[in-house]
Amino acid sequence: MNCELLATCSALGYLEGDTYHKEPDCLESVKDLIRYLRHEDDTRDVRQQLGESQIVQNDLLPIIVQYRQDKSLFDACIRLVVNLTQPAMLCFGKVPDDPVFRHHFMQVTSHLQAYKEAFASEKVFGILSETLYSLLQLDWEQRQEEDNLLIERILLLVRNVLHVPADPCEEKKVDDDASVHDRVLWALHMSGFDDLVKFIACAQSEQQWSMHVLEIISLMFRDQTPEALVSAGHARSTEEKQRDSQELEALREKEHAEKRSRNLQRGTRHSRFGGSYVVQGLKAIGDKDVIYHQNLNNFKNYTHDLGKAVRRVPRRNRRAQECKDKRRSALNVRLFLREFCVDFLENCYNRLMYLVKENLIREQTQQHDETYYLWALSFFMAFNRGNGFRADLVSETMSIRAFHFIERNITNYYEMMLTDRKEATSWSRRMHLALKAYQELLLTVNEMDRSHDESIRQSSNVIKSNIFYLMEYREIFLTLLRKYDETKQPQSYLKDLVESTHLFLRMLERFCKGRSNLIVQRKKVKRRKPHSRRKQLPPESTPETLAETWKIVEEELRALSDSLAETIVPFDAASETPPEEQRMEAVVRVQDALLARLGPEALALMRAAREVWPEGDVFGSADVEPEEELELLKQILHANLPSEFNDDGVELEEEELMSVQVTEKEFNFLDFLRRFANPAVVRPYLLLLKSYSKNTPHTNHCIARMLHRLAVDLKMDALLFQLSVFYIFNRIMSDPAAAAYKELVTFSKYVVNRFFSVAAQNNKAYVELLFWKNVGAVQFCFCFEGKKPTWTEEEEEELRKLYLEHRDSEVPDIVETLLSLISNSARTRRHVVTQLVHMGLVDNAKELKKQKIGTRIVLWTEEQELELQMLFEEFKDSDDVLGNILKKLTAKRSRARVVDKLLSMGLVSERRELYKKRSRGAQGKSSGKGMVEELLGINVLDHSSVDGDEREDESEDSEEGDQEREKYQRGGKRSENVQLTGEKRAEISTMVNALQREGMSGSLLWLQNSLNKTAEHRKDDGELSQPVPLVPFGEANEDAMDNKRFQKLLLKLGIRPPANEQEIFWRIPAKLSPDQLWSAAAALAPGEGQAENCEKQEGPQEDEVSANQRSQALRALLLARGRKHQTEHAGKCGSIVFSSNDSSGVMDIDRNGDADLDQDISAPVKRRRKMVLIDEEEED
Repeated sequence: MNCELLATCSALGYLEGDTYHKEPDCLESVKDLIRYLRHEDDTRDVRQQLGESQIVQNDLLPIIVQYRQDKSLFDACIRLVVNLTQPAMLCFGKVPDDPVFRHHFMQVTSHLQAYKEAFASEKVFGILSETLYSLLQLDWEQRQEEDNLLIERILLLVRNVLHVPADPCEEKKVDDDASVHDRVLWALHMSGFDDLVKFIACAQSEQQWSMHVLEIISLMFRDQTPEALVSAGHARSTEEKQRDSQELEALREKEHAEKRSRNLQRGTRHSRFGGSYVVQGLKAIGDKDVIYHQNLNNFKNYTHDLGKAVRRVPRRNRRAQECKDKRRSALNVRLFLREFCVDFLENCYNRLMYLVKENLIREQTQQHDETYYLWALSFFMAFNRGNGFRADLVSETMSIRAFHFIERNITNYYEMMLTDRKEATSWSRRMHLALKAYQELLLTVNEMDRSHDESIRQSSNVIKSNIFYLMEYREIFLTLLRKYDETKQPQSYLKDLVESTHLFLRMLERFCKGRSNLIVQRKKVKRRKPHSRRKQLPPESTPETLAETWKIVEEELRALSDSLAETIVPFDAASETPPEEQRMEAVVRVQDALLARLGPEALALMRAAREVWPEGDVFGSADVEPEEELELLKQILHANLPSEFNDDGVELEEEELMSVQVTEKEFNFLDFLRRFANPAVVRPYLLLLKSYSKNTPHTNHCIARMLHRLAVDLKMDALLFQLSVFYIFNRIMSDPAAAAYKELVTFSKYVVNRFFSVAAQNNKAYVELLFWKNVGAVQFCFCFEGKKPTWTEEEEEELRKLYLEHRDSEVPDIVETLLSLISNSARTRRHVVTQLVHMGLVDNAKELKKQKIGTRIVLWTEEQELELQMLFEEFKDSDDVLGNILKKLTAKRSRARVVDKLLSMGLVSERRELYKKRSRGAQGKSSGKGMVEELLGINVLDHSSVDGDEREDESEDSEEGDQEREKYQRGGKRSENVQLTGEKRAEISTMVNALQREGMSGSLLWLQNSLNKTAEHRKDDGELSQPVPLVPFGEANEDAMDNKRFQKLLLKLGIRPPANEQEIFWRIPAKLSPDQLWSAAAALAPGEGQAENCEKQEGPQEDEVSANQRSQALRALLLARGRKHQTEHAGKCGSIVFSSNDSSGVMDIDRNGDADLDQDISAPVKRRRKMVLIDEEEED
């Protein structure tokens, strides 16, 4: 022991006989000990040393008893004892897994058990009771803060002492003997402390201690059962005596039967002579029968597993441990506890449970305090049922609110049991406690049904109507049975669950019989993906329509512009949309209002937007004239503006929405019972049936009744045709004490007889014994035997003729063809397939299996998952991750299955990561739109979704290019033998013209020169030619090589793409002859297609008018902003100059030619240059 602690303990005083002599500095020593406990380490060394010195038994308790008048010393000692008796679970947080800390945990627990034995004294509890009584006598005006602290510490001290677990190894007490806990309870009773607890529970002024009181009461009744307390002090009734005599008679019959079976197995010779026997029909390791060398009386227990090492069961697969058994306390303790329960129910129960429930709802309690509420509800309501049921004593907890509270806690405990796996056992115990409370509520409602008071029976009907109407209460037991897990939930939980289900079904069946129809609530969860809120683009307006619209709007505005009320808000500060995008949306809204011929609304919106965004004069200056406003509105009307904005240019996949649809339907009890006809529900019943000899008769009756409902009422006896079930039935029927289980024996014989009657008609029933079967399998394999649809001779001949006629035809599904041609339209696909197999026209039904669209491969092997992971790591930085993976994947699968597998493996978090990245050459080409965006300060990339058609065309081109590329790679040298036919020349010419319109004339010229040079070199080299890579020089050529349409042209010319990841450039194949290369180069020369293109550009006048209108609209926006925009390009590119002084509204374009298209310039400049070139061609 630490010397400082030893000196401090010695300074407290000493005990001489029954008198304790304190030292002068006793109070300071107690405070020092409190300070030491505050700074102890994780092993709780100070607590252990003080426990070993027995400071509580020898010093602190004598000080509390003898020096109660010394208030400061008494308070300090109470404070120290509360700290020392703190539960070990609170000291360590949980039961430690480490062996060293587990040892310290056990040491602290042993010291607590020694403390508890010292507290089994009437003197100690007498002092505590007197002190608490004097404090409770004070009114709340007279009570100080120190008094409230002392009351709380006394309650905590009693709670800590009662919480100490028993040590069965040390006590070794039997029933009706007084344990340490019983002696503490007796001392508590003799001191009158139990009366103070009842006073605090019912006093209105002491409601702040409600949780402490409930915790103390729950610990007082920790080892008790309501049934044992009800029967305490009463002579046994005739029914109890009869039940006990029946149990004893069953045990005696079982013992006699076992003795008779042993006598029959015993041989006539004495056991000193051994023997060897051949067991016929039981094969040994070889082909011979087993030779048995032991006595015959042990032959019944013979198995091949004798002598083998027992397989170790992993911890996660072991069955959950049962809680400790209840023991019967001494009679005097049970009698006073019974009187406590009676007084508590009459005076305290309803008020205390109301206060505790309010604290739980308002979350004013500590974590898991609801378990005390659940225990009190189940314990005292069970006691009330057994002790002359009175509904008014438990009226607080007999309501729909109580059902809802417990159902919510059961759901929460189950979810936490799945998520918090380390504490799954604790959550399982809490779930068991909630189930017991729910069961007790049902038992109380059932007891109310048998009451002689009409009002109580009406209240019971109201409660039953609610719990049977709502889906949550109606299906809770079905859900719990399906989710039962024997590794986390003990068998006692399963026993209570089976009994509760039996009670609920019996109440529900009785409730339905008294009514012609019962309407219940039904909830259905609908999962749907929200429709994309993509705004529909308005149809293109002609200049005549726009002119007519503006004429109508202008007349209306000239009449109303002076008296216009500005009531429109163009800006939403709470929106997540950036202000720049809201500004652009305001322009679009003005245009939409003008197109709808709502002139005043458009003008009001523009004026409101001018106040919100005054910078840049986007909506006109502050002192703008009315005529300028009209001119600005006119130009906005004629401008080509985008109608929606999408940051990514791709429609993102939206999350799945869930909606609960609540409907009502007529309830059918048999339909509800059919939901229990499921292997997941039957298995827990059979698991409990295995221990039939240890179950109570009521539990066995609940199991047999449920199985009888399934096998007889629903005619689903085939659901029990399973080998493990028959093994249990065989044990029951061969049990020597089978007379005690008449109900189980009768049911077992019925199911076995049914099986053999079915097996006589269908010999495949023996194979079905190996499998659990659902309702569909039961109906298909067993229930419809002898009920198959019959076919007449004429129908069979018709079917034979039609099948032979269409057998060799290439129809995708011959069964569907036959169904449409046969005369009997009532036949189904299954009828036709079965009859074809029966007639011998096909060997197996699998030959006629309906072909599914897409791949048949569903399961993924470990090798395929590894291959998928390697391919993802290889291509995750590429532009088309999914496309590259699909090309390289060995087992071909659909895109959807590959995406789902990547998501399930965690390689990607969302689908958008697998979208194909947009290349730089695939930007939007709409000049008007891009210029408006540049005028308003918005990046063109932010609104690429407007060019939906172009992006769609581009994606189609890319898919076609990918398909041709895959064909090339699969076909090997397919494109090396290219012959340019007339049709292919026309197709190439069309592609060349399209690329020229996109400004790729220089890249086409570079490609033509490369083909000509390669042809000349190959002519000189002869047959010694190699593949020639196409290395682009200049940014324009690089962009062209990234363009999907340009790549498609390369494939048409026979140029192959990079074969693998080691190649970067496209290559001219080695086997392309010089003549073929010259022919391909000639196809790239501008010819008739270019002339046609020029004619198209010079043709219609409407394009020119549209271009002029767009130019005027852009110039109007510039005038409104009041500043000059000028975009200059490097090199010899065209430049756009907007002149604010020019009133003609014409855009001055300086054309210096486009010869140097390979010049290296920055990306934004290059993009603007392309738009300029497009506008030049349109205006030409």
